[in-house]
Amino acid sequence: MNYSTADSLLKVTLDDVRGAQKMLTGVARTTAMEGSRYLSQLVGAPVHLKCENLQRTGSFKLRGAYVRIAGLLPEERAAGVVAASAGNHAQGVALASSLLGVRSTVFMPTGAPLPKVAATRDYGAEVRLHGQVVDETLAAAQEYAAETGAVFIHPFDHPDIIAGQGTVGLEILEQCPEVRTIVVGIGGGGLAAGIAVAVKALRPDVRIVGVQAAGAAAYPPSLAAGRPLSIDNPATMADGIKVGRPGDVPFRIVAELVDEVRTVSESHLSSALLLCLERAKLVVEPAGASPVAALLSEPGAFEGPVVALLSGGNVDPLLMQRILRHGMAASGRYLAVTLRLTDRPGALATLLGVLSVADANVLDVSHVRTDPRLGLTEVEVELHLETKGPEHCAELGRALREAGYRVID
Repeated sequence: MNYSTADSLLKVTLDDVRGAQKMLTGVARTTAMEGSRYLSQLVGAPVHLKCENLQRTGSFKLRGAYVRIAGLLPEERAAGVVAASAGNHAQGVALASSLLGVRSTVFMPTGAPLPKVAATRDYGAEVRLHGQVVDETLAAAQEYAAETGAVFIHPFDHPDIIAGQGTVGLEILEQCPEVRTIVVGIGGGGLAAGIAVAVKALRPDVRIVGVQAAGAAAYPPSLAAGRPLSIDNPATMADGIKVGRPGDVPFRIVAELVDEVRTVSESHLSSALLLCLERAKLVVEPAGASPVAALLSEPGAFEGPVVALLSGGNVDPLLMQRILRHGMAASGRYLAVTLRLTDRPGALATLLGVLSVADANVLDVSHVRTDPRLGLTEVEVELHLETKGPEHCAELGRALREAGYRVID
């Protein structure tokens, strides 16, 4: 798609999204829509999960990347494309470029998860590792574009990207025509903006709710100010929505068409990821689980039927392990407890016996004997326990204290 004026660069229409949908036929999958009994009971209305985590490359990003690259002029394609990303956009650009026969170079942070780096290479891109944070990587990619003439493919701040992402909204209306609320994660805003363009043009009665991580929430202050603002040091486990400043193009659309932007805590993000894995049998990354986190944080705030968009499933296994443990702790199913006992033979066995009677599953035990805070006959023991929920955690605390143990933390 070509845009002739600066003003048109800030506009995306339903026709643009429909054109993108035709372009993506046979390229992007029409991903599944799955009902969630647990979330439906929690919200008090039907809740459906739109599974873009099952899209090719593991996220919705292929849609926008393909539409953007397919719209390049022949001379632009010949120059190749370049992108900067820690994961999902990198893979989307790599696969789209390969499908279209365009050379691609993707800059990724030096600390990017190895599975994402390997996948980006496997999809056909030349990967260059540069910088510790995405901002440094982005600067390197833009410098490369200026030096070589390669076209920089922005992850969210271009109308073609937004039109491509908007095809998710058309699928939602086709798969769940009775939908009343769509909940979608927001980073730079390309996905939410595209869905809003498509859905509001056809169903203005549908409420669209954006979700940001509380530690990386640039949209609320930006919307209040009426212009994109930057936040310092965005921090969240949800890398896919950890963006310090809204894009200029999506910001205008979000401000006009998205009904509400909410924030969620890290605890709700980890609980949502755990819920998706256990209840829906779906591997979802933290950013992809953000709509579910919003439902968990305030279930009564959403009119049903609700569609929660699981935007991606590319999560590093090591990060997944940490998040699952955090999610179990947030839901009261994982307990770390530190206590002191007399350092004598059989003391640990007696302690484990108390825990066995209380039906706790001991995952890990560590001892500290040389801390200057300890008495000569004391040992500090840290236990990691799998529990059955908050009530069971409270029961374990009472059982330990009744047995005479000094619980430190």
